Amino acid sequence: MGILDAIILGIIEGITEFLPVSSTAHLTIAEKVLGYSINSADITAFTAIIQIGAILATLLYFRKDLWQIVTGWIAGMLDSKKRTTKDYRFGWAVIIGSIPIGIIGLLFKDQIEHNLRSLWLVGIALIAWSGVMWLADKTAKQTRHEANVTWKDTLIIGATQCLALIPGVSRSGATMSAGLFRGLDRVTVTRLSFFLSIPALLAAGLLETVSKSGDISAGVGWGPTIVATVISFIVAYLSIGWLLKFIAKHTYSVFIAYRLVLGVILLVLLAAGTISAT
Repeated sequence: MGILDAIILGIIEGITEFLPVSSTAHLTIAEKVLGYSINSADITAFTAIIQIGAILATLLYFRKDLWQIVTGWIAGMLDSKKRTTKDYRFGWAVIIGSIPIGIIGLLFKDQIEHNLRSLWLVGIALIAWSGVMWLADKTAKQTRHEANVTWKDTLIIGATQCLALIPGVSRSGATMSAGLFRGLDRVTVTRLSFFLSIPALLAAGLLETVSKSGDISAGVGWGPTIVATVISFIVAYLSIGWLLKFIAKHTYSVFIAYRLVLGVILLVLLAAGTISAT
């Protein structure tokens, strides 16, 4: 892979990782347009590894919040009197919410990497999940806030997050929609989506780094992979602040419309034979 391609893909990852538009879908489409085999082991590994950059951006941006949650959870584990704090409960909520995607991701790792990479599936998922997002946005009550988040909320949201293993659904789109259906406000579900992304994407990226290092070396190359990861870190950090400010004042309608347009264009191009599905 050339450095320019790595920069382009890193920018795409950084912009789309936390927006409810599916970063995997965008990377898959971009990789196909740039001429790469989207089913090859090095490309699937590359796609997962560069997400580490976006996760490091999350760790940096929310460092104070995460420190409070971690220390609050540890304090609660050591002292039963401190188990009523928001941070202790939120810590458990994130842990419980991260379990479903960890189990499903490991059990169906091979199928996810090889059988779910068709652009037909990407296009259909972009359009189909837009309907779910629209319904969640339309019926959102937003009567509950971060202090009201329970382990049951995050278990349901975490289970929904598993659907994001299908390229085109969007991890953030799935978690945000599930949170809105639970009555949580948009800022809370967006922040929760960020926190739930850390265990899931960091584990996936590190697993691919260790297990597919040989494929990266023989294919894409570690130089471009590192460049794309660094670029995704920088761009994702800027995207996080923008998204939180945007969501505080707007609905998800702009993202829904964008997903629909992209999905339709992709399916039309596939039907016309302009691009191939794999």
